Amino acid sequence: MEKSKVYFTDFRTDLQTNLMQKLQKLCKLAGIKKINMDGKFVAIKMHFGELGNMAYLRPGYARAVADLVKEQGGLPFLTDCNTLYPGSRRNALEHMDCANINGFNTITTGCQIIIGDGLRGTDEVEVPVNGGEYIKNAKIGRAIMDADVFISLAHFKGHEMTGFGGAIKNIGMGCGSRAGKMEQHSSGKPKVNEKLCRGCRRCAKECGSDAITYENNKAHIHEDICKGCGRCIGACTFDAIETVQWDAGQLLDKKMAEYAKAVVDGRPCFYINLAMDISPNCDCHGENDAAILPNIGMFASFDPVALDQACVDACQKAAPLPNSQLSDNLAKPDWKCHHDHLLDSNPHVHWKETLEHAEKIGMGTREYELVKMK
Repeated sequence: MEKSKVYFTDFRTDLQTNLMQKLQKLCKLAGIKKINMDGKFVAIKMHFGELGNMAYLRPGYARAVADLVKEQGGLPFLTDCNTLYPGSRRNALEHMDCANINGFNTITTGCQIIIGDGLRGTDEVEVPVNGGEYIKNAKIGRAIMDADVFISLAHFKGHEMTGFGGAIKNIGMGCGSRAGKMEQHSSGKPKVNEKLCRGCRRCAKECGSDAITYENNKAHIHEDICKGCGRCIGACTFDAIETVQWDAGQLLDKKMAEYAKAVVDGRPCFYINLAMDISPNCDCHGENDAAILPNIGMFASFDPVALDQACVDACQKAAPLPNSQLSDNLAKPDWKCHHDHLLDSNPHVHWKETLEHAEKIGMGTREYELVKMK
């Protein structure tokens, strides 16, 4: 496969150019103007940050991308899907409030915000995964699949389960409905925490396999009937339904890559990663630990695999920051150094599997040419 081009610029500016303008210049150099957006709905997928987290991308970067889309006649909207876990983004109302508190609104970003999988995280479309080995039909937020053009705007960072969060994670995990997120994370079936169950019967109405009955006004899930789709988790307002078996490591990484491929296949796509505030963990945390690496720069490409690989390579070349999770681990006298910043920060991850599997199923190539812009 021919090498893909990945375009890069650092965060240096002069008195005439700000970072938003520099991002727009990078996107234009990378070829975003080649996409026909005239009169088309353009989904800009990003993470609005969990309440309490301060490492997420600032709204100004979203505005820079949205303005580019409007210059090309497109109709942009920012989007993300609801979370599986309890937090400030588990339903569309709380998710919108969280986005607004963190600075994302029509004034700051110049476009609307639409939660991709609806009010309860159950508004989804089943999308075939071409070449999928683990997922045959991915459960993707309906609004995201309704868009004509898809743009990923991702904060590149570390991650406690997948090693790093970049374009593939922003797309694969981020665009999955609540049931889709469960499918990626778990091979098991959900169970009811009776202490939290209110007997409202909303989960039974949502269940597609009639697997939920009630005993003493408490929900009960029959495992022999349950298909493990996770719709009941999205339906429950009281967080009374939870997953049992969590898939760690390689299987999670591979499922995530297959979900990402389902989202991007068959329509124009463009991918942007900003490697800054490189925290050791996901922006889904209600806090952010100190950055493990210095700010590196902005990357853009038509190939999400090459893009993520370029970001990983740049991170591996950077020097660890003092007083960080990474430097603390490396300073331990009994630490077995992996000579890999992502592994030395979170030693139980399997980050390479994400890129290897994404390349295997035809999402892109790990081979790239880095084109630098001043």
